[in-house]
Amino acid sequence: MSTQQLAAGSVAPDFTLPDQDGTPVTLSALRGGKVIVYFYPQAMTPGCTTEACDFRDSLAPFQSEGYTVLGISKDEIAKLAEFRERDHLTFPLLSDVDLAVHQAYGAWGEKSNYGKTYTGTLRSTFAIDEQGVITLALYNVKATGHVQMLRRKLGLAVEG
Repeated sequence: MSTQQLAAGSVAPDFTLPDQDGTPVTLSALRGGKVIVYFYPQAMTPGCTTEACDFRDSLAPFQSEGYTVLGISKDEIAKLAEFRERDHLTFPLLSDVDLAVHQAYGAWGEKSNYGKTYTGTLRSTFAIDEQGVITLALYNVKATGHVQMLRRKLGLAVEG
């Protein structure tokens, strides 16, 4: 069962989730600043590692434009801590084990891989403005090249 997808102009559903250290992070507490929320299927898998490292390597341009980057997966806190440590990730990784936030954002649904259909995390990214309104909602993005495409869509400098 797919959940309802969000669009630009929608108010971003608020949430509080624990980060890799178990510290709660609340989206509405970040109001006044811009936020990138991205959903990825599983920590320490090749595609998710590529995407996370691209965000890590592009953090300065996002931060210079006032963005906080938050990665969300269904992984347990301990796995997120290991992922962050292993790949020297410098932004919070949030644990959504009951999938409530995935579902609120429409980032949980039917996927297909090699002809098999299953339910899982839809790799998705949302840009949220200072008032908590979604300015960009991207679903089923590719892990590779996604961060560069996101930077172009947001008007952030892209090398090369």
